[in-house]
Amino acid sequence: MKKATIQSLVSYLTEKNDDYMMDILAELETELNKGQVKADATRKEYSEMREKVLEVLRSATMPVTAQELADETGLSKGKIVYGLSHLWMDDIVKTEGKVNTYAIRA
Repeated sequence: MKKATIQSLVSYLTEKNDDYMMDILAELETELNKGQVKADATRKEYSEMREKVLEVLRSATMPVTAQELADETGLSKGKIVYGLSHLWMDDIVKTEGKVNTYAIRA
């Protein structure tokens, strides 16, 4: 079911005021908000990861690989690569090669 459909149903059910409709309304609202809770948790996780990764990059004397960052921080290499390539681009400099390396942006 599309989110817009659920939102329309919520609006319709809000106008009705019997117990059965209110139960359905509560379930629909829970379903609508379910994704937001997960998204907020993911944003928080990547924010915390960012701090750890940037801390390692600040202390590095030369560019490091994503695997080295994972080893140093204990975080997942895949999540680090995602963060480096999608979320933290303003904070890092990526040097492409056979194995990409990363450094803190000056």
